[in-house]
Amino acid sequence: MTTIAEIKQTTQGKMDSSIAAFKNTLTKIRTGRASPGLLDTVHVDYYGSSVPLSQVANVSLLDARTISVQPWEKGMGAKIEKAIRESDLGLNPASMGDLIRVPMPPMSEERRREMTKLVRTEAENAKIAIRNLRRDANEHVKKLVKDKIATEDEHKRAEADVQKVTDKHIAEIDQLVASKEKEIMEV
Repeated sequence: MTTIAEIKQTTQGKMDSSIAAFKNTLTKIRTGRASPGLLDTVHVDYYGSSVPLSQVANVSLLDARTISVQPWEKGMGAKIEKAIRESDLGLNPASMGDLIRVPMPPMSEERRREMTKLVRTEAENAKIAIRNLRRDANEHVKKLVKDKIATEDEHKRAEADVQKVTDKHIAEIDQLVASKEKEIMEV
């Protein structure tokens, strides 16, 4: 039998997970600035299996607009370069001996606007997920009241608490969106 406290705790945890997933999505959205996290989605063919780039090379920043990729094994350079080029990130890596440089192309005004739209869409999806969690929590509490495990007062209090948690998470998403948009529109 679940209690109201357990329902609130579970909901809080799931909402935190939604925020974490949203933050993860934001790191994949390109800004004009270089970030090693941008290459997290790139997978390289390593002896017949597809592995994340970070497992076969050291990814770091050379400067604000260039990512450096240092393969740990000789002969992996060409495969890494091919994987980055074929990713949907629109990047064009260049080899310099063992080091692969990945310059960030400057983004056009139109591309920046597309990116902010994408950020807003992802934010809306995250907000929908959080609102769904709120609805689920409220339904669980209603069921407890219906089954005579919780009182009507506890129900009202629980709904208010869940709403506070929801508002806090929605505000956090809005704040993340604002900072990401500022980062994208910065030239």
